[in-house]
Formats: sequence, C-alpha cells, structure tokens
Amino acid sequence: MLESLILVAGQVLTLFLLMGVGFLLARMGKLTDQAISELSFLLLHIVIPSAIIRSFQVERTDGLLRTLLLGGAAMALCYAIHIVIGQLCYRKQPLDIRGPMRFSQIYCNTGFMGLPLLAAILGEEALIFGGLAIVMFNLFQWSHGVLIMGGQGSLRQTVVNPGTIALAVGLTLLLTGWSLPAPVSKTVGYIADLNTPLAMMVVGAQMAKADLKTTFTRPLLYGSALYKLVVAPIIVMVILLPLHLDPVLYCTCVILNATPTAGVTGMLAQTYGRDTAVSAQSVTLSTLLSILTLPVFATVGQLLAGL
Repeated sequence: MLESLILVAGQVLTLFLLMGVGFLLARMGKLTDQAISELSFLLLHIVIPSAIIRSFQVERTDGLLRTLLLGGAAMALCYAIHIVIGQLCYRKQPLDIRGPMRFSQIYCNTGFMGLPLLAAILGEEALIFGGLAIVMFNLFQWSHGVLIMGGQGSLRQTVVNPGTIALAVGLTLLLTGWSLPAPVSKTVGYIADLNTPLAMMVVGAQMAKADLKTTFTRPLLYGSALYKLVVAPIIVMVILLPLHLDPVLYCTCVILNATPTAGVTGMLAQTYGRDTAVSAQSVTLSTLLSILTLPVFATVGQLLAGL
C-alpha cells in the first residue's frame, strides 16, 4: 500500500506543480483576469468536450453500455446524498454565504482536476467515466446548483451545454460504431491533450487571485473542506462498495468525490450576486488541502476496487 501511495502522491504532485506554474504566472501579472476567463471558456467549451468525445472512441460492448448506465445511476445517487446533507448545513447563514458554501460542499472540480487525475492515476480507460461524470455535473449544476444560489433553474442550460452535446456525439459514435475521419480524430485528440496542463494552470491562476491570509483564518471554510475532501469520499466508498461496480468505475467515483471544490463556484456566485470572496476562498483552501487527502483516497479506492 505504501508503494502505491507514494506512486499516486507523485502523480498528484505533478499536477500541483502545473498549478504552481499558473499560480506564479498570475502573481507576476502574466495571466490577467481576462486571460483566465478566456482560457476557462476554451477549456469548458472546446477542450473538455473534445476529451469527452475522444473518451468514447472505444469498442462498443453490451457490458460497457450497462456499465455506463450503472455509472450514471451511481453518480446521481452520490449527488442526491450530498444534496440532502448540504441542505442541513449553513441554515443560519444569509443566502449570500449559504448558497456558495452549499455549492462548494456538494460540487467537485470534475473537469479541471477530475479528468487530469483520472488520466494520471487510472489511465485513459477511465476517461469515458470521467466524461460521464462531467455530464452529470452539468445536469445537477444547472438545475440544483442554480437554485441554491438563488437563481431560476433553466431546462435549456440543464440539457443543452458543452458536456451534454459532447456526450451526444460520443454516444452516437459508440453506438453506431462510426469513427471520425482521421484528420478530425487527430484534431480532437490534440485538443483533448491540452486538458491536463491547461486545466491545472488555470486552477493555479484562479487560486492566485484569492486572499490567502483570510482563506486560512476563516473557520467556516474548514468545515466545507473537511466534508468535501474527507467525508464525501468516505460516504461514496461505503455506499457504492456493496454494489460491486466495475472496478475502474468505482475508483473513478471515489477519486472524483475526493477532488476539491469546483472552480465554477465563484462564477455562479458572481452571476447570481452572491459572496464571490467566500467562493474563491473555499476553492483555494480545499484545493491546497487536497494535496494531502487525494493520494490517500485514490490509493484506498484502488485497493477496495481490486486494481
């Protein structure tokens, strides 16, 4: 187990070093707020959808389709549990803080950190489940996530977004057995390869904009980080283990639920007029602390899954 832990810790550390590059560039003023916003748009609308499409370029089997359906149900179950627990928290806080804190406790950094982590720890075969997780994230974010921020859930945003469009394309290719033309496939592959370095540097740059002193001295944030990084993955491990899921799918769910708060927390808070400072601080604290917890849960998840 120690050897596995060291190996996973090295892979996680590599990703954090990439984040460090983005952090330093932002601190030096080389990555401005506008640049970070534009790179985030590129990731969300082009790079991550390309990664999802590429992840579905595998041989179709009846077992795979069944596993994907089970995976979607398992991820929905995890969200349902986190949402119920989240409703019990921060009830005495004003909506400006309650909304972002509940969101930060429930929603993981599935795209920017989740996909790179899965590729580094489990390999390319796990990315098909990572793509499915991004779609589930979008479905819940644009419905429940918007509601807890005080907005009105939009059916169009819930159903029509880059993640679901990419899933539709990927599933069409998977179910029909069609392949993209070679030049298109290579282009999609090259764009998808940008996800790990670009996503990590954007996360680091976003962290550079937070007030680190306040981040480490605000008790409210530690409760959210404790749930996000420790309680949530333990719940997922315990709930899903008796279901005997595919080992890679099980480990994917554990790893994704151990990732820090979603970077989109601040964007939604700003959109709906909530406290953006507490949102940024929550993302920053959970991301920094995750370097201690992620290797542990990734390793335990692999052991329980038999990988």
